[in-house]
Amino acid sequence: MRTPVIAGNWKLFKTQVETRDFIQDLKPLIADVTGVEIIIAPVFTALATATQAAAGSSVRIAAQDCFWEKEGAFTGEISPSLLLDAGCSHVIIGHSERRQYFGETDGTVNRKTKAACAAGLTVLLCVGETLDERESGSTFPVIEAQLRGGLDGIPAETLAQIVIAYEPVWAIGTGKTASNEQAQEVHAHIRSLITALYGQSAADAMRILYGGSVKPDNIKGLMAQPDIDGALVGGASLKADSFAQLVRYRG
Repeated sequence: MRTPVIAGNWKLFKTQVETRDFIQDLKPLIADVTGVEIIIAPVFTALATATQAAAGSSVRIAAQDCFWEKEGAFTGEISPSLLLDAGCSHVIIGHSERRQYFGETDGTVNRKTKAACAAGLTVLLCVGETLDERESGSTFPVIEAQLRGGLDGIPAETLAQIVIAYEPVWAIGTGKTASNEQAQEVHAHIRSLITALYGQSAADAMRILYGGSVKPDNIKGLMAQPDIDGALVGGASLKADSFAQLVRYRG
């Protein structure tokens, strides 16, 4: 049985004070929730604040990116070990915005994923196609290339530290959401790729999240799909009440 994951990616929002206030507001709203892994990814400057605020709760803290080196002359970067030092348990790698705006490639995603896993972090590994790629019928080849590239050289025993997030780029922040059937189709394809790469048991254990304008009014339909194991949420994770509704999607 795969434990569902509801993860909030705050992107470039919230100060330390806002982060602390949000988590303090969220904790009583989800205090009785069991069987769901709850993750919040604040900006780097608020990671330690978030960890302190979340202490004693089921909320886990993720970073939104990392570098692959432990230390050195790499101005502006942050290593997996520093994320651990700040209290993180997870890190998002390969988000479409990192690919689109900051030159992230399958190769850099792979290096970051290996480094993060080696340090003991759990990786939310993102894959997804653009609107042009979907309309040209390239969704499956694009997803396969990103997945194979991101997982290149990663052994089966490390997969327990990886969660895959499918985020169709055309549905992020646009208000558009893949239909339940569209999302399920890609999730099933991802699981079949994991089967081909690592075997059936690894594929059965792999958690695959959907990310793309997930909201309280559409999460139940998405979570009812057999291969969707959770959500990577953007805008709807910025308010404690709406994020709590997502965490409590079962009712």
